[in-house]
Amino acid sequence: MKTNHLGVGRIRRAPEGFLSPEGVKAVFQQARSGRRDFLRNAFAAAAAGAAVPAAMAQGNPVPAAGGDSNILELPEHSRGLGQGVASEGYGRPSKFEANLQRRQSPGLTQTTQSSVSFAPMQSMFGIVTPSGLHFERHHQGWWDIDPSRHRLMVNGSVPGMVKSPKVFTVDEIMRLPSVSRFHFIECGANTGMEWGNVAVPTAQYSHGMLSCSEFTGIPLITLLEMAGADLKRGKFVLAEGADGSSMTRTIPIGQILSGEVLVAYGQNGEMLRPENGYPLRLVAPGMQGVSWVKYLRRIELGDMPYATKDEAVHYIDLMPGGQHRQYTSIQECKSVVTTPSGGQVLLDQGFHNITGLAWSGRGKVKKVDVSVDGGRNWRPARLETPVLGKCLTRFNIDWAWDGKATIIQSRASDDTGYVQPGYRQLRAVRGTRSIYHNNAIQSWLVQENGEVKNVQLS
Repeated sequence: MKTNHLGVGRIRRAPEGFLSPEGVKAVFQQARSGRRDFLRNAFAAAAAGAAVPAAMAQGNPVPAAGGDSNILELPEHSRGLGQGVASEGYGRPSKFEANLQRRQSPGLTQTTQSSVSFAPMQSMFGIVTPSGLHFERHHQGWWDIDPSRHRLMVNGSVPGMVKSPKVFTVDEIMRLPSVSRFHFIECGANTGMEWGNVAVPTAQYSHGMLSCSEFTGIPLITLLEMAGADLKRGKFVLAEGADGSSMTRTIPIGQILSGEVLVAYGQNGEMLRPENGYPLRLVAPGMQGVSWVKYLRRIELGDMPYATKDEAVHYIDLMPGGQHRQYTSIQECKSVVTTPSGGQVLLDQGFHNITGLAWSGRGKVKKVDVSVDGGRNWRPARLETPVLGKCLTRFNIDWAWDGKATIIQSRASDDTGYVQPGYRQLRAVRGTRSIYHNNAIQSWLVQENGEVKNVQLS
């Protein structure tokens, strides 16, 4: 489709890091009473502080009478020598991008060791998350483990389940034939604060427990076969981490027989970062992030689910009738518009590119529809290549903003026929008291002044 790009609209970024340590404490105190006044006021103040002059907001700035000095006068970098080769042994982002960081959510957790940081979804491009911006979820802090001392054990729950239990070093695993695949990882609690009502202002905090990387490693089935695993008797695998919380998760053998579950050591072309499980982690495509056990030290084959503490008490869904639903680890089809999104400001009317991300734990994204009128009408967006299974998919669609208030939404479908639900549909089945597995349609209100806010349509 041909598009007239004259009058392309500009967008001001959402404010980041808008709470001081003292502000975070205030949010904690208010959270106990169910209030969020401090959080809202702090964000509003940060947004106001970043405001541009009114003349800028009304249209493109007019160059001075003599022309644009940025073109007419050569800048310093065009007149002198720059820094030398390898002056930075490991490359860093530009100082002008220093504000782009993963951040803790105010009021979510009381300690940094058992906490989460959110990836800045609204400020990234494509589908790959830089390793340094990958979201974090730790239950007892992260460690930088000496790979020469780390071991991975493969054993069975009863005699004969695994004929030759083995212990692998990291070097031994890295010498085996490897595969590299792109997959998303999403925490089961992503968007969890939004179950009852709007809770946070930006896409970073509402959807930022999501990342996508190229992972390199060995199919877990290969290691099980090397140990002589009985893959007919064995129905489940227990994956155990080496961190202080001894994170343990049950993985169905069907996921492993397909060859897609990996014991990974590589991420985005280099070794895993310590925050992401260095030197070994499990990659369980399509399953909630807690199943991707970091600092992986043991794999045990058994004949029944293990019901460990992190699957019998945590990461379960409270249903409307009062019962808990367990082992719902597949992340259903979901999407979010990242631009325009909460905290951003549209500075101009006219053409804007609406863009966002879609994903499904059951396969490939087949379609993404976008609405710019609160769900009354939908148009198919362009899916940008590559479109891979259990991987983020970038979508785009053209939009001409007329300056009126409107609500922008996206709705994804996958190749199983599943369609992302709205909040009314989801709450009819799941209620409002859950924490995990919220894949409802996200709504962003674009106000007449261009400010974008998080809203919900019930």
